[in-house]
Amino acid sequence: MNLRNSLNFINEFFFSLSTHIRNIYLRSSFYNNKISKLEISNIKYKPSLSILSCLIKYEKKKIKIEDLDKDNIWNKEVSNKIHNKLNNFFWLFSIDLKSSNFVTQSIVEKWIDINKTYNFKNWQVDVLSKRIISWISNSNIVYDESDISYKNKFNLSINKQVNHLINEIKRSISVDDKLLGCTAITITGLSYKNTRFLNFGLLLLKKIIQSSFDKDFFPKTRSIRQLNFYLKYFVLIRELLKESLNEIPEYLDEAIFYLGKSYSIFSDIEKSLLFNGNHQISSSEFNKYLSMHRYKFENTDSEVGGYAILKKKASILAMDIGPSPSRKFSNNYQSGALSFEFIYKGIKLVSNSGYFQNYKDKFNLISKSTAAQSTLVVDNHSSCSFEKKSLNYKKIENGLNILDKEVVNEKNYCLIKASHDGYLKRFGIIHQRSVELLVAENKLFGKDKLIKKREVSSKKFDIRFHFLPGVKIVKTLDGKIILIEIENSGWRFMTNCEIINIESGVYFGNKNLSNENQNICISGNINNDVQEIKWEFEKI
Repeated sequence: MNLRNSLNFINEFFFSLSTHIRNIYLRSSFYNNKISKLEISNIKYKPSLSILSCLIKYEKKKIKIEDLDKDNIWNKEVSNKIHNKLNNFFWLFSIDLKSSNFVTQSIVEKWIDINKTYNFKNWQVDVLSKRIISWISNSNIVYDESDISYKNKFNLSINKQVNHLINEIKRSISVDDKLLGCTAITITGLSYKNTRFLNFGLLLLKKIIQSSFDKDFFPKTRSIRQLNFYLKYFVLIRELLKESLNEIPEYLDEAIFYLGKSYSIFSDIEKSLLFNGNHQISSSEFNKYLSMHRYKFENTDSEVGGYAILKKKASILAMDIGPSPSRKFSNNYQSGALSFEFIYKGIKLVSNSGYFQNYKDKFNLISKSTAAQSTLVVDNHSSCSFEKKSLNYKKIENGLNILDKEVVNEKNYCLIKASHDGYLKRFGIIHQRSVELLVAENKLFGKDKLIKKREVSSKKFDIRFHFLPGVKIVKTLDGKIILIEIENSGWRFMTNCEIINIESGVYFGNKNLSNENQNICISGNINNDVQEIKWEFEKI
């Protein structure tokens, strides 16, 4: 352990030193001259704003540009979050089109004058990429009706930023940022009819597709949220190519086809499934966008990306039966192997706790723990362990494998069964879970098996069933049954486990927010070679 810590310290020292040296280089006049070689003239293709609508959350209240403090907008001290929002210029999409182009352009010009050379805070890949996308997409207010001097200054700034993106994109550790950068470079190539930028953007897109998906075109992160993110940007790029009368690569069509099939399984579930970094989001607007642009995706499979999702008229049963991703793709993974969620008539009965996305916050690691998922925990340890680095990224240190699985989806009967080895190395235990749904009877039966593969001292287990904030839970007087009331129904919970409690918890289903919730926790000690814990939910 000491050797590993020493190696980590040395690696971090040299990483910090190389980063410092590179920042000096990026701020130098030599680098500024290198990226200033002008390769573009004037904007020739202007994307329709309707194509960009899949990315933008338009504000109902439009911004009047005259109401902004144009003289001091770039001088004010603001939080990092507001600073990034100002500098990515996505607020341009909410500008009232009756506003003055002259005032809008004066704000853009002042930004260009202040940022003639590299600035770390304003030239981060994600912020810079969004800024280029926004400037070009809103060229009707930031470019049109301007004089030659302004247009030359604008074109040079775009040119420098894109050249910087091309130089830096391979260094980005975030695939999401790479895709943002890819989109920015591609849209610049299309709008200025610049072959080098366009070819670079499409080649980068191909590399992202080749490196980021498994053989079934599901993200290697196993993230539902990232699946949505990829699909939105791939469709956007395709629509830009189509509208600008450029050829659409086959690899892009293929990626959209398979991503769309996976997306279709999740998109019609009103209550988002909270597995592996997902939040509560609505797909309705994006579904309208897809329909408007004539995309139609269908999938009759019961399993995708390591998730079994069984849908009936009144019920949806979903369970994570996939392995942990490799360390490289594990930034937002949650150790919730065999966790499940159950939805009845659009209302979630059993949930996971959700994900706290801000990796710098202590809640991030809490939300990644197995205890925050509706599954089994051994001796207060998660089924995967996470390595904590100085930058606070929590990547997987020890992952898990799925050993067997079975999915049955019949008219009146559903079964999901699987086992994993996440507790094998530490405790010598295999965890097997089966969940059965009797559709007509509205009964959900569960069985958790703990199978010893070697002799170990008695260990404590806990199985938690998390609920959304506001769900009412009470224990009967005899302490053997728990009654649950959700919006549209009442349920009874029973188990053969002797210890059954109601605990307070934290819900992270809304992005970077926390709310108090409750969970049922059943506990005991692992004493037998094969120990079975049975439980059930029955509609009252």
